[in-house]
Amino acid sequence: MHTELLRAARAAHLRRDWRAAYDAFTQAAEEAPLGTDDLDALAMAAWHLGYGKESVRLTERVFTQLARTDPPSAAMKAVELSLAWLTRGDLNIAQGWMNRARRLLDGAPEGPAHGYLAYLDAVMAAMTHDRALADRVEAMRELRSRLDNPALTALGLVAEALAAIGEARIGEAYALVDEAMLTVVADQVPVEWAGDIYCLLLNQWHRLADFPRMHALTQSMERWCADFAASKTLGGVCDVHRLQLRAAIDDYRELEHRLVTTSQALEDVNTWAAGEGYYQLGEVLRLRGDADAALAAFERARALGIDPQPGEALLHCQMGDAQKAWAEIRVALAQHDRLARMRMLRGAVEIALARDDLDEADRHCRGLEEGAKAFGTPGFRAWAAHARGAVMVRQGKYSDALVALEAALVEYRVQKSRYDTAQVYEWMALAHRGLGENDVAAADIATAQSIYDQLGVEPAGICGAESPGGLTKREIEILTAIAGGATNRQVAQRIFISEKTVARHLANIYAKVGVSSRTAAVAWAHEHNLLK
Repeated sequence: MHTELLRAARAAHLRRDWRAAYDAFTQAAEEAPLGTDDLDALAMAAWHLGYGKESVRLTERVFTQLARTDPPSAAMKAVELSLAWLTRGDLNIAQGWMNRARRLLDGAPEGPAHGYLAYLDAVMAAMTHDRALADRVEAMRELRSRLDNPALTALGLVAEALAAIGEARIGEAYALVDEAMLTVVADQVPVEWAGDIYCLLLNQWHRLADFPRMHALTQSMERWCADFAASKTLGGVCDVHRLQLRAAIDDYRELEHRLVTTSQALEDVNTWAAGEGYYQLGEVLRLRGDADAALAAFERARALGIDPQPGEALLHCQMGDAQKAWAEIRVALAQHDRLARMRMLRGAVEIALARDDLDEADRHCRGLEEGAKAFGTPGFRAWAAHARGAVMVRQGKYSDALVALEAALVEYRVQKSRYDTAQVYEWMALAHRGLGENDVAAADIATAQSIYDQLGVEPAGICGAESPGGLTKREIEILTAIAGGATNRQVAQRIFISEKTVARHLANIYAKVGVSSRTAAVAWAHEHNLLK
């Protein structure tokens, strides 16, 4: 029976049927201890099925067995464990396994394990913004020139691309990545390392706000993932990046559920991807007006190692606490590298405008423009033009503002960034209104509202028509439901937000219109003809 189970497990492993392989190996292990190769195969099956902790535990057992009999193979296994811990978000343990691999390789003939270790050194340097990155990349370049190994060549090119991105040599980085991907799509890179390349590069394209490239790479990853159809881990990582792109065009009500499911499934195997999923979830919830759920999603992203800024600061700004938002975004600006600062600068401009601090908004806008010029990506150009147009509107420079906003609109249309497009239309409405072109402004507002309705999100509220008491559209929606006799729970279910968020909106309504009860708020609404 034991022999039959092993034969079935090995066959399933070869055809990448991870569930069948895992079940057969597990049953065989109950009858007798597995050999090193079979234990390693079980660890891989567990990883593909999303059993991250079990996979690492099994791989550590493989390492222990190899360390006694085959030190070079043990060194490679230590490198693989470094990668596993790196993707789980624990840099200290990853570094520990890298040091263990280094010790085992000391004095050994140069081989692939040296190359994989050199790649991880470069990635670690890039992640920690270590100035030694250039030296790490050079070491990797020298190694791959001596070792005739396609996988190491691809990894070396990726490492060089990371260094180029950090130095704003984006065209060079794109060329290096395109060359590296030839080897990946030819299936010449081990699956776990190929998966790391995809995740690493998709993260970089997302940071660069280059959605056309991100879309192309996501499609490539989906085709690659199709060869591992039963892999929940690879499929989940594919989903996170796919959903990041869908956030530009999808109905956010559907997107929310998919982000929750995908992020939860990845927590145990790829902490970075899970954290990115929770951050995107927070952004979806923020734009839909569910403040409490958004805060919880941002906090989960933070726990998984992803900084929830600028989303969290923008949320606090929307909740009326502009000072807290300003403090948070200033800290974030001080903590991040030049590339990550671009997203923070964008948030800083929005928060500064909300605080009526035009000087700060202009200063951060100039930072965006400088970064857009240096990095040259379409997303950054759009952000800079969008920010400049908004600042000019607030400065009363309406004609100049329209030129900048039209430029942003062109870029956003190419990138299919619909929410950003709606925001630009709101700013354009203000500019047209400032020029006395009220009919054009009304059309702009209608276009923006149509996009918001299709996405299922709250309007940005940049230029909406003035309402009594300064109530937002969502606050009027809640007040109307309350006037119709709905409870907080019924309101929450109706508009898909939490009861706590409904209560928070009601508190804001009371404060704005100067009442202290539901009855008084409804009476005020009737008095001001707000209920339809």
